[in-house]
Amino acid sequence: MQKTLKDAYDRCEKLAFGHYENFPVARLVPKAVRPHISAVYAFARTADDIADEQHDSIAADSPERVERLDAYENLLDETLKTGSCPSADYAWIFEPCADTISKFSVPVGLFKDLLSAFRQDVVKKRYETFDELKDYCRRSANPVGRLVLILHGLGGEERFKMSDAICTALQLANFWQDMSVDKDKGRIYVPRCDWDGLTEDDFLKAGFASDKMRQVVKFQVERTRGLFDLGDGLPKTLPFPLSLEIRLTLAGGRAICDMVEKRGYDTISDRPSIGAFDKLKILLKSIF
Repeated sequence: MQKTLKDAYDRCEKLAFGHYENFPVARLVPKAVRPHISAVYAFARTADDIADEQHDSIAADSPERVERLDAYENLLDETLKTGSCPSADYAWIFEPCADTISKFSVPVGLFKDLLSAFRQDVVKKRYETFDELKDYCRRSANPVGRLVLILHGLGGEERFKMSDAICTALQLANFWQDMSVDKDKGRIYVPRCDWDGLTEDDFLKAGFASDKMRQVVKFQVERTRGLFDLGDGLPKTLPFPLSLEIRLTLAGGRAICDMVEKRGYDTISDRPSIGAFDKLKILLKSIF
């Protein structure tokens, strides 16, 4: 158990700034909001690690992963009910989350949607339709955008719709970027209805993308660009510096799509990544 609630928030911020998957939004928000953003990040990052990264001790598709996520959700419920987390290991996450939920009247369903998606990732490796994939993104990505808006005191269905489009597009862009990584985990995120005669071996065993695979991935990237376009108006409705952060997010997501395109839509052979110079260009483009 943390000595104080502030100690717990401080630990969440340390994770948000120090984890290998950086979390730049926490650096750009007002100081008063930063601890709460960091608490949300700590909640999601830790749950994602339970679902996806403890491969040394738990098999990737083991029901133990789902059981751990169930226990994780139960701790959230108990902390919300009593104000105190019964687990010393996770008190530093759940007590700040409970405090944040209370102070900002955050819908608890957003946290539970994230856990639902993490559970799904343990057991589901294929998607039949794009609507099925979008429903996964609705739970795995969209809650984060909505939480950021709520913690800034911003809402409204129009904002939420644009945020959802951006978050879904980001999730999809990461899928098309990570195809070489996901094949090692046996995952295929391209909807089966779009395979156009491709087989699982084309996704999981091929050393490089065939011409047909490139066309299939091109279609996914173009559809993803369309979702980014639907979120274009969001930064204009936001105060600075959150507006800059969202412009950076849009530019970064589109940069991933650009890199996939430059590789000829072959991310089966290798994962494209954004370098330091690319990040500078994204920053300058977003500012000017």
